[in-house]
Amino acid sequence: MSLENMLSEHPLEERRSDSTSCSSDRLVPLRGTCQRVNQMKLDRDEKWMPQNEYQHVLSQNVLGKECLDNLKVLRYKQTPLQQQSTENELRILYSAKQNGSEKQRFRPRRAVPQNALKVLDAPGLVDDFYSHPIDWSSRNVVAVALSETVFLFDASSSRTEKLLTLPNEGNVTSLRWTGEGLHLSVGTSTGEVQIWDAAVQKQLRNLRGHGGRIGALAWHEHMLSSGSADSELHHHDVRVREHLTARIKGVHTDLICGLDYSPWGALASGGNDNLVCIWENVTSQAPICKLTEHRAAVKAVKWCPWQRNVLATGGGSADRKVCLWNANGRLLTSADAESQVTGIAWGPQEKELVTAHGYSRNHLSLWKYPGLEKTADLEGHGGRLLDLAQSPDGSLICSASADETLRFWQLFSPAVADKSGKEGRLGEKNPILRTIR
Repeated sequence: MSLENMLSEHPLEERRSDSTSCSSDRLVPLRGTCQRVNQMKLDRDEKWMPQNEYQHVLSQNVLGKECLDNLKVLRYKQTPLQQQSTENELRILYSAKQNGSEKQRFRPRRAVPQNALKVLDAPGLVDDFYSHPIDWSSRNVVAVALSETVFLFDASSSRTEKLLTLPNEGNVTSLRWTGEGLHLSVGTSTGEVQIWDAAVQKQLRNLRGHGGRIGALAWHEHMLSSGSADSELHHHDVRVREHLTARIKGVHTDLICGLDYSPWGALASGGNDNLVCIWENVTSQAPICKLTEHRAAVKAVKWCPWQRNVLATGGGSADRKVCLWNANGRLLTSADAESQVTGIAWGPQEKELVTAHGYSRNHLSLWKYPGLEKTADLEGHGGRLLDLAQSPDGSLICSASADETLRFWQLFSPAVADKSGKEGRLGEKNPILRTIR
């Protein structure tokens, strides 16, 4: 008997199987389970699979649950029974692993405050992407640059006082406290670097040498590093009369707008030439590596305080990336920030980092380390954020915006004291700058 005759005598739709017995082999399904709708897929001359959204909806409306894009031509009539052996040792291991993964998967996230803890007016705050108008000292004092004037805000007592006003035309473009929080370095648009004693409100030194506006400042013990629009990097030893110990040029080709020292003495510099350089220490005459991933100015550079040799960087509006690097120049991970990055700070207790952003959303973002998974966006500013500053215990973040306000955010947990009773690394008071001449 031919195959055609066999099929005509026993049509597919008339086949029945005993419900008490398995209709197919354990691994090979039978064609007796193929229904009329399933048979449509067997015709090679017709395109029954939905090709677009309209056809998909039409298929669901006509066929109901038996939509052609989900339908199986052959399927098991009865599901094979699972092994019922009571001596399966792998079941215990699998159950323990599954329960552990479920606990980790459904672990609740911490609550992130969506509103600022405090808002201060800052009239005269210049809308300048390349500026660093705020810094928070280890003595809990926030320095704020409002055009040509610098004010000090004591976060403990909420008392505000004026520190200085530039006598000549020009603005304050960068601020950075020393590690012990007694002295403040002030960079200006005329290329001068001033050092002030905040306690007695007295200027101690005026460091000249740059040929353009000061773009960034950074301290390492008694050494002050400055970057300028002349694309030069200067190192100043403030203990001696002849302060300029190194004048490095030819590495960056445009304004140096980001500087940061790691707790171990490595220096990172970012520039308007889209370049990030890593210097082994303050005596290095050439960078150990150059990072060329960014496609816009790199103002936001910050070393990780708990993971040695990990650097976070953020690019401007043509780049909008947040990147993590190691000191050898290898890119660890990166993420699209969706807006220009203007500042970065780390949260040691939560192992997170916060980034400040400008156009177009003017917000802050929280990221998990090391994968850079975004956990929250914080909005409230009406203009782009210009800079971030972090409290001595690491718990508070101060954001300065072009809307002429400062906002204080409770984002992290305070640094935990170690067994010796000392504060965490962010709260340490290093013996810096004993004397200035």
